Amino acid sequence: MSDFSVTPVLTGDRTVLRPFTEADAEVMGEIIDDPEVRRFTGAPADEPTPERLRSWYGSRSGQTDRLDLAVTDRATGELVGEVVLHEWDPAARNCTFRTLIGPGGRGRGLGTEATRLVVGYGFEQLGLHRIELEVYRHNARALRVYEKAGFTVEGVRREADLRDGEWVDWVVMGLLDREWAALSSTAR
Repeated sequence: MSDFSVTPVLTGDRTVLRPFTEADAEVMGEIIDDPEVRRFTGAPADEPTPERLRSWYGSRSGQTDRLDLAVTDRATGELVGEVVLHEWDPAARNCTFRTLIGPGGRGRGLGTEATRLVVGYGFEQLGLHRIELEVYRHNARALRVYEKAGFTVEGVRREADLRDGEWVDWVVMGLLDREWAALSSTAR
Protein backbone atom coordinates (compact mmCIF):
# COMPACT_ATOMS: atom_id res chain seq x y z
CA MET A 1 0.00 0.00 0.00
CA SER A 2 1.38 3.33 -1.06
CA ASP A 3 0.45 6.71 0.34
CA PHE A 4 -0.46 9.85 -1.57
CA SER A 5 3.01 11.42 -1.40
CA VAL A 6 3.45 11.11 -5.18
CA THR A 7 1.22 13.34 -7.27
CA PRO A 8 1.05 11.66 -10.68
CA VAL A 9 0.19 12.88 -14.14
CA LEU A 10 -2.45 10.55 -15.62
CA THR A 11 -3.12 10.74 -19.35
CA GLY A 12 -6.16 9.43 -21.18
CA ASP A 13 -7.47 9.86 -24.71
CA ARG A 14 -9.37 13.05 -23.82
CA THR A 15 -7.98 14.24 -20.51
CA VAL A 16 -4.78 14.81 -18.62
CA LEU A 17 -4.96 14.75 -14.83
CA ARG A 18 -2.10 16.73 -13.38
CA PRO A 19 -0.99 18.28 -10.10
CA PHE A 20 -2.60 21.60 -9.22
CA THR A 21 -0.57 24.79 -9.05
CA GLU A 22 -1.32 28.14 -7.49
CA ALA A 23 -1.92 29.44 -11.03
CA ASP A 24 -5.04 27.24 -11.29
CA ALA A 25 -6.82 29.17 -8.53
CA GLU A 26 -8.58 31.74 -10.72
CA VAL A 27 -10.08 29.17 -13.11
CA MET A 28 -11.06 26.87 -10.24
CA GLY A 29 -12.74 29.84 -8.55
CA GLU A 30 -14.84 30.35 -11.68
CA ILE A 31 -15.68 26.63 -11.83
CA ILE A 32 -16.63 26.50 -8.14
CA ASP A 33 -18.84 29.55 -8.63
CA ASP A 34 -20.69 27.98 -11.59
CA PRO A 35 -24.43 27.66 -10.72
CA GLU A 36 -24.57 24.00 -11.78
CA VAL A 37 -21.48 23.11 -9.74
CA ARG A 38 -23.04 24.80 -6.71
CA ARG A 39 -26.36 23.03 -7.33
CA PHE A 40 -24.73 19.62 -7.26
CA THR A 41 -21.94 20.16 -4.73
CA GLY A 42 -23.25 22.86 -2.43
CA ALA A 43 -21.67 26.14 -1.53
CA PRO A 44 -18.25 25.97 0.12
CA ALA A 45 -18.17 26.36 3.91
CA ASP A 46 -15.90 29.41 3.58
CA GLU A 47 -16.26 31.87 0.72
CA PRO A 48 -13.45 31.01 -1.72
CA THR A 49 -11.52 34.28 -1.89
CA PRO A 50 -8.68 34.54 -4.44
CA GLU A 51 -6.16 34.29 -1.59
CA ARG A 52 -7.77 31.15 -0.13
CA LEU A 53 -7.99 29.52 -3.55
CA ARG A 54 -4.31 30.26 -4.32
CA SER A 55 -3.30 28.85 -0.95
CA TRP A 56 -5.52 25.76 -1.34
CA TYR A 57 -4.59 24.83 -4.89
CA GLY A 58 -0.96 25.76 -4.35
CA SER A 59 -0.76 23.27 -1.46
CA ARG A 60 -2.51 20.28 -3.06
CA SER A 61 0.62 18.57 -4.35
CA GLY A 62 2.17 18.55 -0.89
CA GLN A 63 -0.59 16.47 0.72
CA THR A 64 0.26 12.90 1.74
CA ASP A 65 -3.20 11.86 2.96
CA ARG A 66 -5.18 12.73 -0.18
CA LEU A 67 -4.83 13.17 -3.93
CA ASP A 68 -6.19 16.27 -5.69
CA LEU A 69 -5.69 16.43 -9.44
CA ALA A 70 -6.61 19.05 -12.02
CA VAL A 71 -8.71 17.71 -14.90
CA THR A 72 -7.59 19.24 -18.17
CA ASP A 73 -8.80 18.82 -21.74
CA ARG A 74 -5.96 16.98 -23.47
CA ALA A 75 -6.59 18.71 -26.81
CA THR A 76 -6.53 22.28 -25.50
CA GLY A 77 -4.89 22.12 -22.07
CA GLU A 78 -7.95 23.91 -20.61
CA LEU A 79 -8.55 23.29 -16.90
CA VAL A 80 -12.11 21.95 -16.61
CA GLY A 81 -12.37 20.56 -13.07
CA GLU A 82 -10.89 18.35 -10.41
CA VAL A 83 -10.87 14.79 -9.10
CA VAL A 84 -10.05 13.97 -5.50
CA LEU A 85 -9.33 10.85 -3.47
CA HIS A 86 -9.62 11.82 0.20
CA GLU A 87 -10.70 10.64 3.65
CA TRP A 88 -8.06 7.91 3.33
CA ASP A 89 -8.18 5.04 5.81
CA PRO A 90 -4.85 3.22 5.41
CA ALA A 91 -5.83 0.31 7.68
CA ALA A 92 -8.98 -0.45 5.68
CA ARG A 93 -7.32 0.57 2.37
CA ASN A 94 -10.24 2.74 1.37
CA CYS A 95 -10.98 6.35 0.59
CA THR A 96 -13.68 8.64 -0.70
CA PHE A 97 -13.87 10.01 -4.23
CA ARG A 98 -15.28 13.30 -5.39
CA THR A 99 -15.17 15.31 -8.57
CA LEU A 100 -16.48 18.45 -10.12
CA ILE A 101 -16.46 19.44 -13.76
CA GLY A 102 -17.10 23.00 -14.88
CA PRO A 103 -19.09 24.14 -17.90
CA GLY A 104 -16.13 23.83 -20.29
CA GLY A 105 -15.79 20.11 -19.62
CA ARG A 106 -19.36 18.89 -19.61
CA GLY A 107 -21.02 16.63 -22.13
CA ARG A 108 -17.81 15.44 -23.78
CA GLY A 109 -16.86 12.39 -21.73
CA LEU A 110 -14.09 14.20 -19.87
CA GLY A 111 -15.61 13.54 -16.44
CA THR A 112 -16.12 9.86 -17.24
CA GLU A 113 -12.54 9.43 -18.39
CA ALA A 114 -11.14 11.44 -15.47
CA THR A 115 -13.12 9.28 -13.03
CA ARG A 116 -11.82 6.08 -14.59
CA LEU A 117 -8.24 7.35 -14.62
CA VAL A 118 -8.12 8.34 -10.95
CA VAL A 119 -10.08 5.30 -9.77
CA GLY A 120 -7.75 3.05 -11.75
CA TYR A 121 -4.76 4.78 -10.18
CA GLY A 122 -6.29 4.29 -6.72
CA PHE A 123 -6.70 0.56 -7.19
CA GLU A 124 -3.75 -0.28 -9.42
CA GLN A 125 -1.04 2.02 -8.02
CA LEU A 126 -2.12 2.86 -4.49
CA GLY A 127 -3.45 -0.61 -3.64
CA LEU A 128 -6.84 0.60 -2.41
CA HIS A 129 -9.45 -2.03 -1.61
CA ARG A 130 -12.51 0.23 -1.75
CA ILE A 131 -13.44 3.65 -3.11
CA GLU A 132 -16.74 5.18 -2.09
CA LEU A 133 -18.67 8.35 -2.83
CA GLU A 134 -21.88 10.20 -2.11
CA VAL A 135 -23.85 12.04 -4.77
CA TYR A 136 -27.12 13.95 -4.70
CA ARG A 137 -29.93 11.80 -6.05
CA HIS A 138 -30.97 14.62 -8.41
CA ASN A 139 -27.50 14.69 -10.04
CA ALA A 140 -28.37 12.33 -12.90
CA ARG A 141 -25.25 13.19 -14.94
CA ALA A 142 -22.89 12.24 -12.10
CA LEU A 143 -24.84 9.06 -11.31
CA ARG A 144 -24.41 7.93 -14.95
CA VAL A 145 -20.67 8.71 -14.86
CA TYR A 146 -20.15 6.75 -11.64
CA GLU A 147 -22.17 3.77 -12.87
CA LYS A 148 -20.16 3.72 -16.14
CA ALA A 149 -16.98 3.66 -14.04
CA GLY A 150 -18.27 0.61 -12.13
CA PHE A 151 -19.66 2.09 -8.92
CA THR A 152 -22.65 0.32 -7.38
CA VAL A 153 -25.44 1.95 -5.41
CA GLU A 154 -25.14 0.75 -1.83
CA GLY A 155 -27.84 2.82 -0.23
CA VAL A 156 -29.57 6.15 0.10
CA ARG A 157 -29.26 8.65 2.91
CA ARG A 158 -32.82 9.94 2.77
CA GLU A 159 -33.41 13.67 3.20
CA ALA A 160 -29.83 14.08 4.38
CA ASP A 161 -29.40 17.66 3.25
CA LEU A 162 -31.55 20.77 3.06
CA ARG A 163 -30.99 22.54 -0.27
CA ASP A 164 -32.90 25.64 -1.30
CA GLY A 165 -35.65 24.87 1.21
CA GLU A 166 -36.10 21.24 0.10
CA TRP A 167 -34.79 18.00 1.58
CA VAL A 168 -32.60 16.03 -0.79
CA ASP A 169 -31.25 12.49 -0.70
CA TRP A 170 -27.64 11.39 -0.93
CA VAL A 171 -26.92 8.21 -2.91
CA VAL A 172 -24.04 6.17 -1.46
CA MET A 173 -21.98 4.27 -4.04
CA GLY A 174 -18.93 2.04 -3.78
CA LEU A 175 -16.45 0.12 -5.90
CA LEU A 176 -14.14 -2.69 -4.76
CA ASP A 177 -10.72 -3.59 -6.12
CA ARG A 178 -11.88 -6.98 -7.45
CA GLU A 179 -14.82 -5.33 -9.25
CA TRP A 180 -12.44 -2.82 -10.82
CA ALA A 181 -10.08 -5.63 -11.88
CA ALA A 182 -12.95 -7.51 -13.52
CA LEU A 183 -14.09 -4.36 -15.37
CA SER A 184 -10.56 -3.50 -16.44
CA SER A 185 -9.87 -6.96 -17.82
CA THR A 186 -13.00 -6.88 -20.02
CA ALA A 187 -12.22 -3.37 -21.30
CA ARG A 188 -8.87 -4.39 -22.81
